[in-house]
Amino acid sequence: MLKLRDEQWERIREHFPEENVPDSRPGRKPIPTRRVLEAALWILNTGAQWHMLPQGYPNYKTVHRRFQQWCREETLRKVLTDLANALRAEGEIDESESFIDATFASAKGGGDEVGKTKRGKGVKIMAIVDRHGLPLAVSTHAANHHEVTLVQLSFDFYMIEAKPDNLIGDRAYDSDPLDEPLRGQGVEMIAPHRSNRKKRKTQDGRRLRRYDRRWIVERFFSWLQWQRRLLVRWEYYSANFLGFVQLACIFILLKRF
Repeated sequence: MLKLRDEQWERIREHFPEENVPDSRPGRKPIPTRRVLEAALWILNTGAQWHMLPQGYPNYKTVHRRFQQWCREETLRKVLTDLANALRAEGEIDESESFIDATFASAKGGGDEVGKTKRGKGVKIMAIVDRHGLPLAVSTHAANHHEVTLVQLSFDFYMIEAKPDNLIGDRAYDSDPLDEPLRGQGVEMIAPHRSNRKKRKTQDGRRLRRYDRRWIVERFFSWLQWQRRLLVRWEYYSANFLGFVQLACIFILLKRF
């Protein structure tokens, strides 16, 4: 079960202010934010419905309300950005060689930003990770979009200032129209050519050796999929599902401190 150590909570608590309720107001006092966050981690880890929160946690309505508030205010994204930049300053993140890929999550309950595919309705979780497999960008999109069209959108969620020198992907990212704008940003896209490619080859075979380490991004997705709430999207609103993805990434980064 996911639990926060004291030192981990101290590192992120500034992003989670306590609810301020005047002492003169009658009724229950606010639940400590750490308990709410650990309850959300329990939902993330187990994949259970909100009303199934054990009695040791706060009321599920309180947890759900606070979690939605964090998603609306992009609190979780700010935490991720802060942790990623702190790790980079400590030399734990190396963006010089990064990897990009996507994984599919079915969306059986429907909702916004859900796309129909041969595998059914679902969403894509896009991720850019560094050479250690630590997330540099995570985002969610309707599954009917091709991954090539989502690369630039992924950089909208990029968490550190320095762009990767080399970005490695699979054959889905073999696209000359994609390579040019990335190169203008100082990013070299490395991807094997498709078997049905008609234009001349553009990839340097020596640089393609980096593709052998693409298992790093696959390992990152396996880390995410240990959290059962991410296997199927049950949230109607895409921002809430993205919040769970970001919460899983926060826990991955916190393990490095």
